[in-house]
Amino acid sequence: MSEKLSFVNPTPTSPWGTYLQQVDRVMPYLGDLAKWAETLKRPKRALIVDVPIEMDDGRIAHYEGYRVQHNMSRGPGKGGVRFHPDVTLEEVMALSAWMTVKTAAVNLPYGGAKGGIRVDPKKLSLKELEKVTRRYTSEIGIIIGPHTDIPAPDVNTNGQIMAWMMDTYSMNTGGTATGVVTGKPLHLGGSLGRVKATGRGVFVTGREAARRLGLDLRGARIAVQGFGNVGSVAAELFVEAGAKIVAVQDHTGTIVNEKGLDLAELVPVSRTPAGAVSFKGGDVVPNEAFWDVACDILIPAALEGQITAARAKKTTAKLVLEGANGPTVPEADDILAERGVLVVPDVICNAGGVTVSYFEWVQDFSSFFWDEDEINVRLDRIMMNALNQIWDTADKHKISLRTATYAVACERILMARQERGLYP
Repeated sequence: MSEKLSFVNPTPTSPWGTYLQQVDRVMPYLGDLAKWAETLKRPKRALIVDVPIEMDDGRIAHYEGYRVQHNMSRGPGKGGVRFHPDVTLEEVMALSAWMTVKTAAVNLPYGGAKGGIRVDPKKLSLKELEKVTRRYTSEIGIIIGPHTDIPAPDVNTNGQIMAWMMDTYSMNTGGTATGVVTGKPLHLGGSLGRVKATGRGVFVTGREAARRLGLDLRGARIAVQGFGNVGSVAAELFVEAGAKIVAVQDHTGTIVNEKGLDLAELVPVSRTPAGAVSFKGGDVVPNEAFWDVACDILIPAALEGQITAARAKKTTAKLVLEGANGPTVPEADDILAERGVLVVPDVICNAGGVTVSYFEWVQDFSSFFWDEDEINVRLDRIMMNALNQIWDTADKHKISLRTATYAVACERILMARQERGLYP
């Protein structure tokens, strides 16, 4: 990992550059803890691994994998693993840093970590996908573990991949270690409510934000970018509350219906290879037109860096709910603030997933599992308590919810760093 890549003058709109700017904005609110703030700008540990596998046709293919542990002052590293052809070390660094802030924002006893492999899983057979997963797990096995760093699903990964990861780690350590990953299948120690947790968190925080804005969810128009577990679950919950989904964008394109898309029909269609654009209940429009759709609430739930300055100037939304990690670049954040658009930042808005991952981890250690109603009650309480504290901080200092979230989270992180001291 080069010094230039890690710490010095990254591109401002890159994921790591965006994160560093977010940290800089919170510095005035850290008081005496600011002396420790540099620790937030430097990942604790970054591992780059070669992932060679034998393909079905006999060829040997090599993929590059990463696991970054950003900060572990408050507990074991926690963060997902994504399989995507555009994964880079810098992106994984930023995602691990956002996990540090996210876990602290909801006061979970974790630090931040993240992993990824630069691969297009859609081009792999199931057997090749298993080989990539198991080899990657073996390579990063030297730094992960139930008490050190706990991976989870992210973009293009799921419960099956977590099962392979858990089994590989267990075989290498000589015992069944269910707590090494979260997001597993239920019969391998997974938790009820985990699949829908992130989307539910987006809804819970969005519902409270709408209430404070005086925005009635009944009839509210919502545009959703990204229609996987996060976007689709949030959309379904908002529709149950009386809202209508007027635009959806997934990897296949953008579909619009100002009267509202029928989610009961759209969701199953979106899960097919043809994707959302094959749905007949709306009009297919160019992807850039998604940002022009008249809406009250915008939910970016795809990848980072999607809300640019130009798009921030165009959206008609009154409320932005960041289901994705880092979807809004800092310049766009400023534009949205100037326009009076409230942004509920990713590090609180989409923290439902890591919260239920925490529940899963706790249940695995105790071998005692809760029902889904109890999971949802606990999730809603944690999310609401965290959001209310952040909102109070924002009101006190007259700052954005994002800066307030970083103020609350960074104070917790740096207090832990200060109290632990430096060793040796």
